[in-house]
Amino acid sequence: MTRTLPPGLAATAVVAASSANLGPGFDSMGLAVSIYDEIALETTDSGLVIEVEGEGEGQVPLDASHLVVRAIERGLRENGLAASGLIVRCRNNIPHSRGLGSSAAAVVGGLAAANGLAAQYDCTPMSTERLVQVSSEFEGHPDNAAAAVLGGAVVSWTEPGVDAPGYGAAPIRLHPDINIFTAIPQVRSSTAETRVLLPEQVSHTEARFNVSRAALLVVALTERPDLLMLATEDALHQPQRAAAMPASAEYLAVLRRCGVAAVLSGAGPAVLALSTETDLPAEAVEYGSRSGFTVGRMSVGDGVTWSSGASVRSRMTSGQQ
Repeated sequence: MTRTLPPGLAATAVVAASSANLGPGFDSMGLAVSIYDEIALETTDSGLVIEVEGEGEGQVPLDASHLVVRAIERGLRENGLAASGLIVRCRNNIPHSRGLGSSAAAVVGGLAAANGLAAQYDCTPMSTERLVQVSSEFEGHPDNAAAAVLGGAVVSWTEPGVDAPGYGAAPIRLHPDINIFTAIPQVRSSTAETRVLLPEQVSHTEARFNVSRAALLVVALTERPDLLMLATEDALHQPQRAAAMPASAEYLAVLRRCGVAAVLSGAGPAVLALSTETDLPAEAVEYGSRSGFTVGRMSVGDGVTWSSGASVRSRMTSGQQ
């Protein structure tokens, strides 16, 4: 039996951007970074009002197909709830279609905001594990979703299921000497479009190479950042996607020639760099600027937070230091 929420309930959620893969950890490694979206909800008697500020303003649909709305509705259904009407306000800082997990953030933020409503109506909010599962179902893989839920660096996995796959994730402690940099271009890319560039089969040699590098990546991220250059090598997806984003591929090569452990952020076209230095080499920064990239230092992103009630302080920030 579905219960309908009364009008006048309010909730907010704040969720971070994320970078997936980190080189060899295809569909399994993720890292939250300090660019945040915020969602504010209010239940009403009827109708649906969506307001979008920042990224996606004037571009995303303002109806029930909006990804945040779909996630809110799914989150309410988890507790047998529904809303007759909603006002949904989205303040977006996470760039869209750049490889920084904007869709995962929309889903995780919507689910978390639904938690904030459910908590006011004698319901048990979804657990962290359930948030990872449900948000990953939207995405089809758990790397960005898990990072957005848990914050920090994560290792995630997929298990076969009778009706649907099961998704899980575990946080790993990022070494304190590692600094994070993002290089975000103006051009956009679609994960779906770049995923079709990947071959259905890979060689045993390529698979062995990536298994070794993914295992080494966990060591490098947690204990041995001196191994980051080796650990971020990849044979399974970055070379295959290079032709679709030549500027990103070239900037990735420039950074690595400068001794910086750089990778495509998710499916690109943004680039993520990990370094024990507090600044990137001047040559790399200048090249990025000339090539249309906005380069900035980031902090590690926090896990998603939600709150019930309308009076919540905004944590919106660009994340650049």
